[in-house]
Amino acid sequence: MTQYQPRYHVKRSVFILLFLIVALSLLISGCSTSGASEKTYRVGVLAGLSFVADITDGFKEAMTELGYVEGENITYDVRLTEFDIPTYQSILQELIEDEVDLILVFPTEASIEAKNAAAGTDVPVIFNFAQTEGTGLIESIREPGGNITGVRYPGPDLALRRFEILRELVPDATRILVPYQKGYPIVQSQLDIIYPAAEAAGVTLIEMPAETPAELASLLQELGATGSVDIDAVLFIAEPLIIGPEASAAISSFSREYNIPMGGAYFSVDGYGSLFGVNVDPIASGKLAAPLADKIFQDIPAGSIPVISAEMFMQIDYGMAQKMGLEIPEELLILADEVIR
Repeated sequence: MTQYQPRYHVKRSVFILLFLIVALSLLISGCSTSGASEKTYRVGVLAGLSFVADITDGFKEAMTELGYVEGENITYDVRLTEFDIPTYQSILQELIEDEVDLILVFPTEASIEAKNAAAGTDVPVIFNFAQTEGTGLIESIREPGGNITGVRYPGPDLALRRFEILRELVPDATRILVPYQKGYPIVQSQLDIIYPAAEAAGVTLIEMPAETPAELASLLQELGATGSVDIDAVLFIAEPLIIGPEASAAISSFSREYNIPMGGAYFSVDGYGSLFGVNVDPIASGKLAAPLADKIFQDIPAGSIPVISAEMFMQIDYGMAQKMGLEIPEELLILADEVIR
């Protein structure tokens, strides 16, 4: 004899089954992206230095991996320029007036301007390739404060490592020229960490601040005109002057003429360039900014998101060292992320 089942038991079972199906669907759809929604986010990008413009590409690539697909649920307004404060200020004002959902900005000086421009607005800022030490950019690494967070450029750490490697490659150097952009905010903190190391090694640092490439070329010409160029090596610290095409051409021409090795930031002009470069990989640094943006799009305040520090990236120009008759220690070649032959 078949036992009778009340109809409400059947309805309840169907209801539970439907509920489980809907819940599972929502769970799957919610896991398919990291915060991406039907909203189309608008990101303004101030790429304030073409030397590291690949930061933008790294950021976009990582955002796509997080589910933010350009042209579908996110758009980018990318403004590429060189080091120029009035231009930075003008671009930032336009982005804020356009009410973008986020500003990605680099390097340091542009980031400082972005913080100031966005103050008092609802536009969050993510900085990249920006030094935090001695710049007032953030309150702390764990709690950057305000409406800003980002990827820290480890300027002092890089400066010291650059000095150490230059000493390894040119151990007899006792007078090292240090050219840089006059008044740039992250210069002093780098010099502060290099000077004690130089003093301990018996090395004299000859600073050469310049406001423009033309001024740098003039200073180098004056140094050459003395008839006695008492310089054993050139050290590049992190700043925007030297990596520009005119300034790099001027310093390369000078160093070639007097057979002076260069190192710190990597570049080559007409076959004569740096022995090495220690820096941050722009693409990798850009990728680090994507999870920060994802958190902001999930309504987490930017100022509560801890700052991330980018890792160092070392390039060694083995061919350049051979041209100059310099030996590169095997351990340096092993440590290098890229060896140029």
